[in-house]
Amino acid sequence: MKAMILSKAGNVNNLKIAEIPQPAIKPDEVLIKVKAISINPVDVKARAYEGVLEWIYKEEKEIILGWDISGEVVEIGHEVNSFQVGDEVFGMVNFFGNGKAYAQYVTSPQNHLALKPEGISHEEAAGISMVGSTAYQALVEIAKIKKGDKVLIHAASGGVGHIAVQLAKYFGAYVMGTSSAKNREFVLSLGADEHIDYTTGNLVSAVKDIDIVIDTIQGQALSDSMEVMRPGGTIVTLPTPEIPEEIKSRAEERHVNIEFMMVESKKETILALAQLLSQGVVKTHIHKKFAFEDMRNAHLEVETGRVRGKVIVVI
Repeated sequence: MKAMILSKAGNVNNLKIAEIPQPAIKPDEVLIKVKAISINPVDVKARAYEGVLEWIYKEEKEIILGWDISGEVVEIGHEVNSFQVGDEVFGMVNFFGNGKAYAQYVTSPQNHLALKPEGISHEEAAGISMVGSTAYQALVEIAKIKKGDKVLIHAASGGVGHIAVQLAKYFGAYVMGTSSAKNREFVLSLGADEHIDYTTGNLVSAVKDIDIVIDTIQGQALSDSMEVMRPGGTIVTLPTPEIPEEIKSRAEERHVNIEFMMVESKKETILALAQLLSQGVVKTHIHKKFAFEDMRNAHLEVETGRVRGKVIVVI
């Protein structure tokens, strides 16, 4: 089968197509013929930085990146009871770990997948897997979102952000989203009640008494978020586990809960996303599609930091 192999960290030229054996399934796994792959910022970081690559893949030499897939089940292990051959499935495979999604065939534990809803494309399903799981776990499991909460979502036009806006509205929150001015109408179209142009630097004066912040940026965005929280509110920060000590101290002084969260593959999360997709509660916005052979340009597109929604690779 075809796979995209990374032999060492660095620029996109280190991504190379190779012919490798088709993977063998374990008893609780299924084998999926991949139709679409979603490219996430963590894919780019793992490719570019040796430290991230070693953190995720340890001592593995020839690495297959990626976690988000959608496709068709072509083989099942003898312990699998959730799927059968021919089912169309999607999910975030083995995160945090080795998903090996950049390939024609991928193995996955059955508990990391859900049936792809009818009427939802493989591109849309792959696209929501990691960002949707992140938004769902941050809002529901960590922040315990409830009706009437005031929710601030940074980078609301991005991958996690554009799903988080939709989810927060579904749960009955009043939602504010930050982005550049050019994405204002897009953010509002997702259901946001207010848009804030982050380039103007007026967040602190424009916002107050926030119950939940979803922080996908850190830096100044995280610092400013601390100023607009109500006591007892929760900030869920996603980019790095290293929360500055100064931010931790301010959080304690202001009685604000601040938590780093790393998404993980969970059966209940992917099943919830499948249900929400089927109900039309959330929709994946596809920014651009690339052919598998054009994986390098897909990575470069994500690296721009100007992606509205998701970048998808089609096999």
